[in-house]
This record gives sequence, C-alpha cells and structure tokens, in this order.
Amino acid sequence: MSVVSVWPQLEQLLPLISKPIQYVGGELGAVTKDWDAATVRWALMYPDAYEVGVPNQGVQILYEVLNEQPDVLAERTYAVWPDLEALMRERGVSQFTVDAHRPVGAFDLLGLSFATELGYTNLLTALDLAGIPLDAALRGDEHPIVVAGGHAAFNPEPIADFIDAAVLGDGEEAVLEITAIVRAWKAEGSPGGRDEILLRLAKTESVYVPRFYDVDYLEDGRIHRIVPNRAGVPARIHKRTTMDLDAWPYPKKPIVPLAESVHERYAVEIFRGCTRGCRFCQAGMITRPVRERSITTVGQMVRDGLEFSGYSEVGLLSLSSADHTEIGDMCSGLAEQYAGTNVSLSLPSTRVDAFNIELAQELSRNGRRTGLTFAPEGGSERIRRVINKMVSEEDLINTVVTAYTNGWRQVKLYFMCGLPTEEDEDVLQIARLAHEVIKAGRAATGSKDIRCTVSIGGFVPKPHTPFQWAKMDRPEVIDNRLRLLKQAINSDRSLGRAIGYRYHDGEPSLIEGLLSRGDRRVGAVIRRVWEKGGRFDGWNEHFSYQRWIESSAEVLPGLGVDIDWYTTRERLEDEVLPWDHLDSGLDKDWLWQDWMDSKSEFEQDDCRWTPCFDCGVCPSMDTEIQIGPTGKKLLPLTPLNSSGPRVHAH
Repeated sequence: MSVVSVWPQLEQLLPLISKPIQYVGGELGAVTKDWDAATVRWALMYPDAYEVGVPNQGVQILYEVLNEQPDVLAERTYAVWPDLEALMRERGVSQFTVDAHRPVGAFDLLGLSFATELGYTNLLTALDLAGIPLDAALRGDEHPIVVAGGHAAFNPEPIADFIDAAVLGDGEEAVLEITAIVRAWKAEGSPGGRDEILLRLAKTESVYVPRFYDVDYLEDGRIHRIVPNRAGVPARIHKRTTMDLDAWPYPKKPIVPLAESVHERYAVEIFRGCTRGCRFCQAGMITRPVRERSITTVGQMVRDGLEFSGYSEVGLLSLSSADHTEIGDMCSGLAEQYAGTNVSLSLPSTRVDAFNIELAQELSRNGRRTGLTFAPEGGSERIRRVINKMVSEEDLINTVVTAYTNGWRQVKLYFMCGLPTEEDEDVLQIARLAHEVIKAGRAATGSKDIRCTVSIGGFVPKPHTPFQWAKMDRPEVIDNRLRLLKQAINSDRSLGRAIGYRYHDGEPSLIEGLLSRGDRRVGAVIRRVWEKGGRFDGWNEHFSYQRWIESSAEVLPGLGVDIDWYTTRERLEDEVLPWDHLDSGLDKDWLWQDWMDSKSEFEQDDCRWTPCFDCGVCPSMDTEIQIGPTGKKLLPLTPLNSSGPRVHAH
C-alpha cells in the first residue's frame, strides 16, 4: 500500500511557525526513494531539534549505509518545536520525515539515536504524534518497531516501556543485520507477527528486547535479578563493534543543511575508542578498543567530502583526536594539500598533553584559527588523580602558551563540578589556574589581548564507568561552588576581565543522573513529566526542574523509592545494577577496582602504551589493541589550486 505525503497539510502550517525551513527537506545529500520499490523502510530520528540533529554523525552514517541497499529506504525525522507540535495536533498532522514528508507510523522501523538521556520526553512526543502507542506492549503488527541506539542505549531501562528494542555499540553492521532479519521475516509472510520478529532479533544476542526480561526487586528497592522470561532469549546482550573503520568510510555524501545548524563542517571520524581511562567518561569506556582509521582513508574522505559538500572546515573527530598515532602526518598532509585554499582544519577535542607546536602550526597554516578547547576536567591536581585525568598544571600552562604564541587569542578550558570526593577548594583551584594561564599568556606574547573561557559542566555518573557507583552532590551544593568560583575568578579585576565564565547549574545534571542510572520504574516519571508538558529537556529555556521533582514525588514513593535513592546515594559492591545484563565488554570487577583506586587517588596508565590491565574488552572481542602506525601515507598529496575546492550552490 503506497503512503501519502503529509506535505500538503504541513505546507499550510509553515507560515505560522518559527524557522519553517527546518521542516522542508531537499538538502544537498538527502535521498528520496520510491516507497513501493523498498522492502524494508527505516525512519531514523535524532530526538532533538533539526539544527542539533542534522549534523549528527551517527544518523548521517546509518542513513547512507541503509540507502545504499537497493531494496531499503531510510528517511530522517527530528523533534518538532512546540509551536509546530500544537498546530499538528490541531490539524491532525502526523510526525513526518523531512525527506519525503511521509508519516513515521507507516515505516517498518523507527530508529532513535540518543546521545543524551534528556531527549526521552521528545521520544514520547514523536511516538504520540506518529499515532504509535507509547506502551510497547500495546503496539500491533501495523506499528513500526521502535529501536533505540546511541550512548544512552547502554542503559535503556528508563525507556524500556516505550521501546521495542535497543542496540548497544556501533550501528553500521547492526542496522544491516536487523534489516536482513526483517526482510526475511516479511518474505515469509510475517509469521507470528510482532512477537516473532522481536524474538528473532533478540536471539542474535546483540539486540536487547526489554519485554523478554523480568525485573524482580528486593524490599529495600534494590534490584534482585533481571532474567529472560522466554526460551531462547540470551541472559546477556553484547555490544556491537565495527573493527575495520577503513571498510566503512562514511559519510561519503554528508547532508548539508538548509537551515543554520550547530556544526557547519565536514566531519571525519579518525578513530573510535579511547584507553586513557578517565573514570567519568562513558564514551571512552563503552567504545573500547581503539580503532584507528588509516591516514589514506582519512585523506580520501576529506577530499571527497569537501568536493561534495562545499564546506570550508574539516573537523577531525574522535574522543581525543591528537591521540591518533599519525595525527602529525595527517595534519601536515592535509594542510599541505589545502594550502592556499579557504579550507581550515579543526580538532574539536584536544588533550592538553597531546597538543604541540607542530600541530598548532599545521592547524593555523591557512591563517584561519578555529576554536581550541582543552579539557583538564578537574581544577586541582588531587581531583585530577581521582578522575584519572593525568595532566599537570605545568602541562596545561605550557600548552595554552603554545597556542597563544602561535596566534590564537582565545582558548576554552573545560572543567567539571560535582566530581566524587570534590570539596569547595578543588573547584576554587580552577580560578587560580585560569589566572595563571592569562598571566603566562601575557608574558609570552607581550600582549594583553588574550582571553580564555572557563566552561563548567555538571558531573553525571554514567553506567559502565568506574563512577557508576558514585553518589551525586545536591544541586544547591554545586550551585554554591559555582558562585564561589565566579567570585574567585573576578577577585583580580585585571585578570578576571580576560576570563569568560560559562556553566551549567546543578539542576539539569541531577535529572540527567536520575535518567542515566535509573531502572524501569523511572519510566513512569518520564511519562508524567511528558504529560505535564515536558519537551526539549536538554534546552535551558524548556527544561523545568520543578516539573521533574514534582513528577518524581508523585510517582516514585508508590514504587518504594525516591529521586535521592537514584541520585545522591552511593551504590554497594554487590548491588545488581539496572544494566548488568547488558555487556559493554568491560569486566564489572575491574570497574569496581578502578572505583576503589579513584578513592585512593591512584592513577591508571593508558593501556595502549603499557601492558594490559585486564579491563576485559580485548579478550571478549578476540582482538588486540591497535597502536598503529599503519605505515601508509596520505595520498594523493597534489596541492589544490588556490581557488579552493569546488563549491556547489545550495
């Protein structure tokens, strides 16, 4: 049965709303395929506004991987702003894809990528607008299978009631495997309906189907056990890992948005994984092992991506880009290739101890210096030992001075507040550090025209990290420390004027903590918040702490717990954690030992350069750590002419 576009109804609403361009589609790189010619149809959603979602690397890669399959169709959908949501409800317009404006409810699968748990209320809005029952248990054969992915999917329990399945880890091969299972099931005439297809997915051992697991609780509210309730369903689900990144050089044809978006650049992921072992960092822990993309593939991707998109900035992405074993050759090769053009290079995340003069010169060779961000994370040496961020104050000052003397006038320093064992003094050290940075920069450059921005994020304990057992500080404690820090920065007027200060207060972090370490009982809170109008909780102007606190107070006591039980309580060693049946490859005993090491301020080395310390990932994946170099050089290295890459009109 062919599906009708909602465009005629939607078009009438566009003059009545803000930023209508984000709903129009037709961008460079967008794909629209014949509905009737497709066997399996995916709607891919980044559950946030278009401007945040469209540059998302994960969605762009899956969109392209799926659409390369001749009998598969993939389209994109994003969260609609409240102004359009109200009109869609009033006029009966369904949640739609931006590519061909087809109703999301008509697709076989709805795949959502959650980078943060604060997108959960947007999931409910999209389901409701699409006419898909919020409760997965109430869905029939006619509804899409709702699949969650992204980093937050490593603990999908808070949204277990609302999703049909979750995939842990890398998506490239996972979406093709899911597609093949759905294709075969449909070819057989969809035997056994929804239940049968979910069972087939669950039996892969890499797709988690929450309905096939029961959770039992102890009297004190803790989990007793999580067990399969169906024969043939595995007791543990394993993460997916794409080992050879060179075999997956995506996105080849990036989507170039029509509306302004948060990142206007061609991004190439130069490696995945991280073994630095920062104890707060979920991304670093769950993406192990390290897998580098070869310098040759990176060069080819940059060349093709710039030619296709017309972008003039290349972002070399990873958790710590300067840690790539060939980053020096890579940057000098690219700088050489694009010398005299308008193309600039950026490393969005740079470790203090991996940035050096050569890198600084290559990144600024074309005279355009993109922003530099360094992340010491902790203000004092002591707290940096606790979190295993091995950066000395001397390292930091030398690195920032290197940037200032190479022509940068502005650097950003990122820290966290609310870390385990933190005291006021640890946070006040951030002010002293910022003052020292400005003084050293002025002395080295002889100029007063330098600045640094201190940016503070709230610490949230995440699953599958050594800090998954940690308690959180109350928002008022965090906010008081941030107040004291501001006073300390401004205590010296001449230095304080050169220091910008940006921070996230403690309230959203506490709610993110509830959602990141919650179990299935938290789903009732999410639903209540959404019913009270909760939308776009990742945006300050839409987030309501009051709404979350009230909803938690209405729902949780009846389930034997409260918000503090999830957030400000330290977990016990023998406690069953809500995600213990979801295997990230990390050994739980190793994580616990690292948590104990953090309390004694013991620093753990980077295992790429030291003997293995048994985190569990390599043996479980039958692999060894890749430490490069690949031995390949960046090809081809013919400099482009000074007119720059060919730019498409769009």
